[in-house]
Amino acid sequence: MTPEELYSMISAGGDSHRQFKQDITNADALAAEMAAFANAKGGTIFIGVADDSSVIGLSLKDVGRINQLISNSASQHVNCPLTVKTENICIDNERIVIVLTVPKGQDKPYFDKNGVIWLKTGADKRRVNSREELCRLFQSVDQFHADELPAKAGIEKLDTLRFRNFLHKVYDIPYPESEEELLTLLQNMNLATESGKLSLAGVLLFAERPEWIKPQFIIKAIRYPGNEIHISRYLDTEDFTGTFPEIFEGAMAFIMRNLHKVQAGQSVNAPGIPEISPVVFEELLVNALVHRDYFISAPIRLFIFDNRIEIISPGHLPDNLTVAKIRAGNSNIRNPILVSYTAKGLLPYRGLGSGIKRALGKWPDIDFIDERDKNLFTVIVHRKNAIE
Repeated sequence: MTPEELYSMISAGGDSHRQFKQDITNADALAAEMAAFANAKGGTIFIGVADDSSVIGLSLKDVGRINQLISNSASQHVNCPLTVKTENICIDNERIVIVLTVPKGQDKPYFDKNGVIWLKTGADKRRVNSREELCRLFQSVDQFHADELPAKAGIEKLDTLRFRNFLHKVYDIPYPESEEELLTLLQNMNLATESGKLSLAGVLLFAERPEWIKPQFIIKAIRYPGNEIHISRYLDTEDFTGTFPEIFEGAMAFIMRNLHKVQAGQSVNAPGIPEISPVVFEELLVNALVHRDYFISAPIRLFIFDNRIEIISPGHLPDNLTVAKIRAGNSNIRNPILVSYTAKGLLPYRGLGSGIKRALGKWPDIDFIDERDKNLFTVIVHRKNAIE
């Protein structure tokens, strides 16, 4: 890195990927900073730069001391040890800035020697203070997923007829004769946990009345008059509960009955063609159900306005996934068990990453908004004037 490149990076200021330190004297404090970066997407610490972005620099003596401190912190004060990189950049008046690069961790979560797990929050850091945040760290490195969480429901809550039909249709095997055999089969299928409880996937896909067990994982739909949210005025509203297929079918019916129908050359007695292809909403609803963040206890919201339809899912896009990437057909499996069974015919799921592209092919006027600060992902399908 040249001094010019260094100054260019510093001029952008500190953020969740860049941090400035005028000096480093405490190995524990440095370890906390490195753990926070490793638990996120990695980052860079510029040592010899003040908080206001002024470049102070370090002496050769300081450089030797700090490099030894960096080595000790990364290997002995963080669990698991980190492999970091340093680069010494010589600036004016023979002072030096150390550029310390911390990679994105592959063995999350990382914590300091006191057992504290740190997360980046903008240019600062904070402690992990909830079970959901800890689970999400494991999920990010494919060690744990929300859909395998145990639910507060035993296998007696299984919808026997639904599961029997699924086994016959998909696997051509009979329903187990004993409770022990049933539990073993459910565990082998990742639909029950070692404790004997149904997993979240088992509840959402095959339980009787899933909303009694997990009342937050539903779709709440409202048709508003005009183009704004009203506190008390609406034209149509309904909550959709049940298993995935039941929620999906109810939400699809709600959208279809609130769309305009276009005659499009048909006879007067024909029902007409929906203003937007149903395929668009099939793909978007399936994506919302399968890929939402189930560590967040909140429903999917479906809002219909005169000029648009919004589907708001809990949880922003995972890891390094961006709106541009999903438009290109990339995907990230947040809930692999749900994806696996959905693809077996429970929902019209046609393949990983293809849903968004298929929806855009049928209706290009769709916006995707990834709100990481609010932990939401919103899809906006813009409607055209009925005359158009």
